Amino acid sequence: MPSAETDPLRGILLKLSSITVFLAMQSCIKLAGAGIPPGQIAFYRSAFAIVPIVIYLGMRGNLRSAFHTDNPLGHLRRGLLGICAMGCGFYGLVLLPLPDAIAIGYAMPLIAVVFAAVFLRETVRLYRWTAVAIGMVGVTIISYPKLTLFSQEGFGSTAAIGAMAVLLSAVLGAGAMMQVRQLVREEKTATIVLYFSLVASLLSALSWFFGWAQLSVEALGLLALAGFFGGFGQILLTESYRFADVSTIAPFEYSSILLGSLIAYVLFDEIPTITTLAGAAIVVGAGLYIIYREHQLGLERRAARRASTPQG
Repeated sequence: MPSAETDPLRGILLKLSSITVFLAMQSCIKLAGAGIPPGQIAFYRSAFAIVPIVIYLGMRGNLRSAFHTDNPLGHLRRGLLGICAMGCGFYGLVLLPLPDAIAIGYAMPLIAVVFAAVFLRETVRLYRWTAVAIGMVGVTIISYPKLTLFSQEGFGSTAAIGAMAVLLSAVLGAGAMMQVRQLVREEKTATIVLYFSLVASLLSALSWFFGWAQLSVEALGLLALAGFFGGFGQILLTESYRFADVSTIAPFEYSSILLGSLIAYVLFDEIPTITTLAGAAIVVGAGLYIIYREHQLGLERRAARRASTPQG
């Protein structure tokens, strides 16, 4: 919900800034190189994200109150789902071209609609179910060339493993989103953000027992920078919702495919394929329609509440 400081342009600029910073985070992870276990990447991403988050909360005077929680198990579940999604996503990111990883990741909000209907008993009508189905067709178009059994290695190819990892990340991320939607009913945003980084750091640290890679100074610096970017991006994203409605800001998430393609070309010499662009266009269209429907339903609910409020 926007605050009294409503400023849509400022909110949009903050959203675009957060997208840029998150893409910088992903680029740092890809530049760090293959062969680093996803649990190790997730640890650095989570641990170093705490630094800007703590500074931000301290500057706002919310640090002490952010540690207070009435639902520690809820934060643990959110952290477990989130860190598993993060690990799968990072694993797929290293194996796939950046535009492909971004486009397949767009499946998360579509899956979240399904989860909201199944687990939260939210009402999802035909229009949104249709948008979800169309969006998943787009995800299939992007993924199929990498998953096809007609290639030499089939499902065992690097691209297929990467695509499946990102898809699994989208499923787990949608589950984490459901947990967040339950937490926000009783917990402050600052508390949710802080505890996720703390829980994710602790859980990902356990992956050390399964073996971590010996990092070069360059790789260590890139992963630490990725963590800092991750925390800073979360702050920018949180701040964007202080100045504008979700329905105003959310569509700009899809600008990441354009900026991500540019970064991929400059840094990694990666060019999105025709199937990636076609599938991404379908997924983006479905996502934008769902955002539009959510906005319309929100207007209808507010109008119904005003109509039911007794006039003094």
